[in-house]
Amino acid sequence: MGALAVLLFAYVLSQFFRAFLAIVAADLTRELGLDAAQLGQLSAIWFAAFALAQFPVGVTLDRFGPRWTIAGFMLLAVAGSGLFAVAGGFAGLLAAMALIGAGCAPVLMGSLYYYGRVAPPEKFAMMASITIGVGTFGNLLGATPLALAVARFGWRPSIAAIAAVTLLSVVLVMAVLRDPPPVRSEGRSHGVLSGFIEVARLRPLWLMLPLTLVSYAVVIALRSLWIAPYFGQVHGFDTVARGNAALAMGAALSLGALAYGPFERWIGGPKRATLAGSVATAAALLALGLNRGFGPTEAVTLYVVIGAAGMTYGILMAHARVFFPPHLLGRGVTAMNFVFIGGAGLLQWISGQFVQAQANSGAAPAETYGQLHLVFGLALAAATVVYVFAPARPRVTTS
Repeated sequence: MGALAVLLFAYVLSQFFRAFLAIVAADLTRELGLDAAQLGQLSAIWFAAFALAQFPVGVTLDRFGPRWTIAGFMLLAVAGSGLFAVAGGFAGLLAAMALIGAGCAPVLMGSLYYYGRVAPPEKFAMMASITIGVGTFGNLLGATPLALAVARFGWRPSIAAIAAVTLLSVVLVMAVLRDPPPVRSEGRSHGVLSGFIEVARLRPLWLMLPLTLVSYAVVIALRSLWIAPYFGQVHGFDTVARGNAALAMGAALSLGALAYGPFERWIGGPKRATLAGSVATAAALLALGLNRGFGPTEAVTLYVVIGAAGMTYGILMAHARVFFPPHLLGRGVTAMNFVFIGGAGLLQWISGQFVQAQANSGAAPAETYGQLHLVFGLALAAATVVYVFAPARPRVTTS
């Protein structure tokens, strides 16, 4: 129970760091002169560093175990958040976000590795669901609570306090978590890159990859980057109101992640659950894109739908997992996570360039964000169509 608690604490912080930038974006623009493209790059570098760090994370998990891996990498997040709090310009913020992204990289994969080694197989899905669902409440800390702290104390002291909390998490991981016994295996490659190539050769996964690349990316792009500018510029929300909108979407993300476990069992498998959630999310995005006249209540409601229905990360991972042979299980989930997070980083950068180009052309914010929602919805819909043809489970062969 103690190990689960400290892993949950660490993952809550990881989720916070994915979402906090949207709340301080206006302060960064006002104080440091950042534009939309630079904000997009800050968010993108977090996800890029997180994705690329999956490769050394895989090596260190196998070699040193989750305790040293999680604690060691999270020290980078401590350093990055401290640097963010004192940064005087874009370059410093960029370096800080890269450190934070790399520092958060092993938290979920290290937790799943730990559960897979110490928990009975029948409890793995439950523990993973609890971790993803409860951990996603970190989005809530990066919403109204952060907005209130920023309004009261300023963004620099608020982020400095989070650096101290992250250091506390490192101490708790080292004090409480105990590594499972090392695994001895013979005749198998332990290279993370070679394992990634083996996973890429699993043809049933190919039809899942477009949705893996897009599904999480569109949801987290809205929550971590564009929710505050959208509601501020289009609907006139102040800092606290923007935080409340982010809080509502963050709560939906958490509840959606928790609900997908029983929903998957009720609907008859992870593929059906993923399809249902993806269709609902795409419909909400297309509604926002095609109807630019929605008022704030309707817009917040649709963002809540996107958060709840769009949190298919865990259930899509569960679908892919059934295709991994035992010796590829760890590298398989790491490879899938690389695609999830890599897609998120790529979309953050592209969307930042798009929003800045629209601003330079003099486009109205309602038009800019309407087009952004529309493109997100079309991309998700196209990826969902491809996913329809993915097999639900491995083909059973008989001799």
